[in-house]
Amino acid sequence: MKKKIGVVLSGCGVYDGAEIHESVITLLAIDRAGAEAVCMAPNLDQMHVVNHLTGEEVQGEKRNVLIEAARIARGDIKDISAVTADDVDALIFPGGFGAAKNLCNMAVKGEDAEVHPEVMRLVKEFKAKQKPQAAVCIAPAMFAKIYEGEAERPTLTIGNDKDWSQKIENLGSKHQECAVQDIVMDKANKIVTTPAYMLGQSISEVAEGIEKTVKELVAMA
Repeated sequence: MKKKIGVVLSGCGVYDGAEIHESVITLLAIDRAGAEAVCMAPNLDQMHVVNHLTGEEVQGEKRNVLIEAARIARGDIKDISAVTADDVDALIFPGGFGAAKNLCNMAVKGEDAEVHPEVMRLVKEFKAKQKPQAAVCIAPAMFAKIYEGEAERPTLTIGNDKDWSQKIENLGSKHQECAVQDIVMDKANKIVTTPAYMLGQSISEVAEGIEKTVKELVAMA
């Protein structure tokens, strides 16, 4: 029986949702590892909509995170509120600013951010059941917020970005610098992280880090 790997998407598009390259590489790596991807996203409006051609915010437009994420999942996606830790064997969060704008609001509030309650619930369920999790690109910063106040704080990476690594440290987790092609394994907490486009300049080097992440994640599942 195939292992089921939950993939939590935060929309569709690097500036206001899930990073598309990272998401697709993740899905491909899961399939190549002989596992089954189970896509999910929260059902809420995005923080805002960004024109990806100009990088400017689109005034007056609203988009739904779940509906947008369904583009990447080819329509095969679940509302995260309907998923429990018993439904999948492991969990991975691709990056994109949606992870810091829609799954939580760290992009605006920094260390004082709130995490979407269903995202918080699912990650904590995985922690309680000691099931493996992974986070890519900027998503590890959200893990630092979720684990704030926990006895076991994870070791995470977002590459070498000084601002975001300091946020991780301020929340009580440990940040470890890491090359884009590499991963950081926190074996005690069963969390794997990789910098991806927080550091990467090409899709091939980003893919190398994500593929290593997925390989370890599936092996632990």
